[in-house]
Amino acid sequence: MVHTAYLDDTTINYQQGIQFKNPATNGAVPEGYMTPEEFRTKAKTSLTKILNEHGIY
Repeated sequence: MVHTAYLDDTTINYQQGIQFKNPATNGAVPEGYMTPEEFRTKAKTSLTKILNEHGIY
């Protein structure tokens, strides 16, 4: 995951001068990411395909 950090170099206290941007705070899924439901669906489809190819499922 990519984290965007903003540094305020005018602040003496480094703990107050660092801010992280969290794209998940607005509830929107960042571009290129999957929702948990999409991940489960794709994972199940992929696993079923692999198991079928090897005669396990």
